[in-house]
Amino acid sequence: MNWLDLLYIPVAAAYSPSLLRKKRGGWRERFGGTEPLPPKKRPRVLLHAVSVGEVNSLRTLVPQLVEHAEVVVSATTDTGIERARALFGSTCRVVRYPLDLSGAVRRFFDAVAPDAVALVELEVWPNFVREAGRREVPIGVINGRLSARSSRGYRRIRRWLAPVFGALEFAAVQDETYARRFLEMGVRPDRCRVTGSMKWDAAGLPSDGPSPDALRLAEELGLDRSRPLIVAGSTAEGEEALIRAATPEGVQLLCAPRKPERFGEAAAALPGCVRRSSRAPGGPGARWFLLDTIGELGLACQLADLVVMGRTFVPLGGSDPIEPIALGKPTLVGPEVANFASIVSAFGADDAIVRTTRDRLAADLARLMEDADERERLRRAGLACIESHRGASGRHADLLRALLLTRPAR
Repeated sequence: MNWLDLLYIPVAAAYSPSLLRKKRGGWRERFGGTEPLPPKKRPRVLLHAVSVGEVNSLRTLVPQLVEHAEVVVSATTDTGIERARALFGSTCRVVRYPLDLSGAVRRFFDAVAPDAVALVELEVWPNFVREAGRREVPIGVINGRLSARSSRGYRRIRRWLAPVFGALEFAAVQDETYARRFLEMGVRPDRCRVTGSMKWDAAGLPSDGPSPDALRLAEELGLDRSRPLIVAGSTAEGEEALIRAATPEGVQLLCAPRKPERFGEAAAALPGCVRRSSRAPGGPGARWFLLDTIGELGLACQLADLVVMGRTFVPLGGSDPIEPIALGKPTLVGPEVANFASIVSAFGADDAIVRTTRDRLAADLARLMEDADERERLRRAGLACIESHRGASGRHADLLRALLLTRPAR
């Protein structure tokens, strides 16, 4: 045990009531009880992604690495573990990332024995970084992102975190703004580089129409495929009612709350809505639909004529608009996009997204639903913008392959 472990104890005690209210698995692994991996035949790289979003961003990187190295993917959340197993279980080992306690981290390194570690977006935990250094395992950040809010919080404890950031072998970040913030935290200038966002690479391209699974979802919900549909994805408190009130007459609305614990609240904001969890389709004339399940938002977006991104009308930092735009869907966002500012700015520069406000939402929805030509223009501009920003996964793969070549398996 070290001084940092002692500091974590009161923090854990303060948050324990919240933790106990949530169902969490894998406690043995969280404390470093990972099953030891088989002996290595090739260099082994560990890719750590916190949850579903970060795991998804690895979809185009992992295939470029498995030809040259053993790839282990770790995640923190239960949903992240499930998604990693679904995507990479046939080609990679998937493990639980440990709590940042010195003993847990030490046992994790003993079990996994990586030759290099890449942390997706951030996740720079002091004990973990120090243990990597003690074992001479190079560790760095890929797809690096440090939001303004996180940066402000980190700066308050910079004197303690600067040596940790300074120990990173590399920080491959999404844009110049993030690069500046990583440098402010102590990353060495010669180890910080702008490589772009892997989310552009992971975005799928649209097919000729909805997939069979998407059409099945429409049938099971009772969506009328002859009537227009707006999908509101990853909504937060108050947004279902806001978007419902702004939806034009005759248009169907499907809301998909981001957090399962809000499903009941969202249903109350959509009186008489058809709930996916009921497994009963709506009758003729049904307008309001609630996707109170996990993992089906992408299917719903395939059915949409227009997508509204949730968490952008409340101060929660926004949601990533790449996926619906990659599906060829005209997409609107509200003013709160701090967590995806560079992505929204890129789309905005190509006039490939609609930025609106609470007051303008109804007018913008009505205008776009009436103007098929404008929706088609947005579709084409969005796809062209995504194509122009691809390539970060390849740059990260080159970086990690070069690192492994200079650090043979131990």
